Amino acid sequence: MKKRWTVLLLAAMMLTACAGKTIEVLNAIPTEKIEGSTLYVKKVENLPDGFIMGMDASSVIAEEQSGVKYYNFAGEEQDVFKTLAENGITHIRVRVWNNPYDAEGHGYGGGNSDVEKAVEIGKRATKYGMKLIVDFHYSDFWADPGKQMVPLAWKDMDIDKKTDALFAFTRDALKEMKREGVAVGMVQLGNETNGAMCGESDFQKIAKLMQAGSKAVRKVYPDALVAVHFANPEKADAYNGYASKLDIYKVDYDVFASSYYPFWHGTLENLSDVLSGVADRYGKKVMVMETSYPYTGEDTDFSGNTISDSTANIVKDYPFTVQGQANNVRNVIDAVAHTKNGIGVVYWEGTWITVGTSSRAENQLKWETYGSGWATSYGGSYDPKDAGKYYGGCAVDNQAMFDATGHPLESLRVWNLVRYGNEVEPTVDAIRDTDLEFDLKGTIALPETVNAVLTSNELAQVPVEWNVTEADIARMHEGGTKTYKITGVAAGLPAAGTVSMVKFNYVKNPGFEDGSLDPWQTEDRGGADQLYIENKLTDSLNGTYHMHFWSAAKDSVDFSLFQEIGDLPAGTYTFTISIMGGDAGDAEIFCYALVDGVETGRTPMKITSYGNWDTQTVEGIKVAAGQTVTVGISVKCSGAGSGAWGKIDDGLLNRQD
Repeated sequence: MKKRWTVLLLAAMMLTACAGKTIEVLNAIPTEKIEGSTLYVKKVENLPDGFIMGMDASSVIAEEQSGVKYYNFAGEEQDVFKTLAENGITHIRVRVWNNPYDAEGHGYGGGNSDVEKAVEIGKRATKYGMKLIVDFHYSDFWADPGKQMVPLAWKDMDIDKKTDALFAFTRDALKEMKREGVAVGMVQLGNETNGAMCGESDFQKIAKLMQAGSKAVRKVYPDALVAVHFANPEKADAYNGYASKLDIYKVDYDVFASSYYPFWHGTLENLSDVLSGVADRYGKKVMVMETSYPYTGEDTDFSGNTISDSTANIVKDYPFTVQGQANNVRNVIDAVAHTKNGIGVVYWEGTWITVGTSSRAENQLKWETYGSGWATSYGGSYDPKDAGKYYGGCAVDNQAMFDATGHPLESLRVWNLVRYGNEVEPTVDAIRDTDLEFDLKGTIALPETVNAVLTSNELAQVPVEWNVTEADIARMHEGGTKTYKITGVAAGLPAAGTVSMVKFNYVKNPGFEDGSLDPWQTEDRGGADQLYIENKLTDSLNGTYHMHFWSAAKDSVDFSLFQEIGDLPAGTYTFTISIMGGDAGDAEIFCYALVDGVETGRTPMKITSYGNWDTQTVEGIKVAAGQTVTVGISVKCSGAGSGAWGKIDDGLLNRQD
């Protein structure tokens, strides 16, 4: 492995601006490419030399106290901060809570991240040439968009006293870091402060608190950048609002930082646009302060994870693999690097792994004793609604960049390799799940190939062998409308999919949910006043769209709504459609079917009053190969009162045999 190191000797570098300890920097960040990696990494073009490659490592000390050991790529036990530096990390982020302990001194968990631990982590980061990003939550425990609780010691303070207390706490914490020789590169004023901070929700008061924190940073570490931090960049208007209020209240800061978790927070294009807007309007630097991605869908510490294989309603643009994790990081770096004034990306808690692999009971004791889980039972004394109910282990161990035994994953090298590229020959990394839908009356033909995700994050078709027997196929046909899970093997990897057996509907745009009439057609024989597709949830049988009709003049409601359908498998079909309405007067309403223009059946229908849907079916529609079927509804009303009106929805053409 060829590497060249920048050696910073004690005599050449003073890390404090005033009296205090200095730390001899043993080595800094590699200035050449790490060779020999199997990781596929596309180079990030025009990446600035000073771009921040950050890692939040707030839980390391609690992890080590719980018995966790970390290793380097040679399999040797090694200070984790040295390993991070060797692989391109330039900054270590550490959260700071005011007092994460109950009255008896029991820690709340989450690393028991107090000032003392931040100083220790800062010293170790500085030793290996990295700078510290200090993340003041201004809370005794987790602060995020869902909660911004005031420290207990400040609970009864008015805003002026709280402002003074925040200034003093920030100043004193930073002074302690400076006395110990910690190289602080950035300080964060609050964590994910989406409309609240330190128990305050009035932004004028939040701005006052932030300004006090900024004043303390400028006083103690005048060269450090001052950052504010928000979450949910998919809500662009909210971000614009935060930036505007910071400007209105003249908060002194340098960096507008965002969390970006791709499974929740929208596209990278949106992230870049939103941050570029802030940079354009207010001249601020921008960055991603938190991001992460799973390297596996499995839990490793007997305590459930935030994101897993079974998590619903998330975006999964990358497979849950080591390479998928690296591809995500690479693309976030690329997006920020090509955003106006983009200065860096920080990975969240890449060192937070399981404290044991034997049992939950063994781990629970360590979480409670050392605070190495996300929360302890003691945390309930401060946060009874969350920590008090759901305390336990690490919820992101499957998103770390070290495995359950403390060995670094190959994805850790992405922080170095993005500067140079490492476009090795792509191989199959994972098999995408296959979702299939078949007609209960049709043929089940499983695909012979599936989509494979390559290490380059490209897709390729590969052969698959499904573990599905003829007996399985028969059960699917006979089981009614139901979904089945299937498995197989493709490119030597597990393949999975679902088979949904449905009454296949050959009508296109059956409920008008495309928002248009197409491919339905109308024949308006009476010149109705209104005949159009309407978007109104309360007037629809299903969905939000339907066909609406109304006309005031006598006999002016006279029309047909129909659709022509070709290329049907030979067989017998049924056609079903629904209507509701009123004021029909004398009426003739029916649904019908034609085969090659010849009527094969019709069923009478009626409208009576609002909300009373009439659903009718034409059965026994026999279709030979090559024939065209026309299905539809004919509505003719003389009208009564203020005119006939109605709604039509959900046309269904299903196989009967």
